[in-house]
Amino acid sequence: MSTTDEQGTRSCVSCGISVAGTNAARFKCPDCGTVIYRCAKCRKQSNLYECPDCGFLGP
Repeated sequence: MSTTDEQGTRSCVSCGISVAGTNAARFKCPDCGTVIYRCAKCRKQSNLYECPDCGFLGP
């Protein structure tokens, strides 16, 4: 599973907004390699995120 929904829309793993066309970060989970997307606002505020596959928690 990744942070892409069934319509192919990429969403922020922290807040759930669509990150299409934004300055979002895309990276792999340090534990399992699942692709994770985070919006610029959540990155700037250092909001926590949780990997949807393995439950890894990150800042």
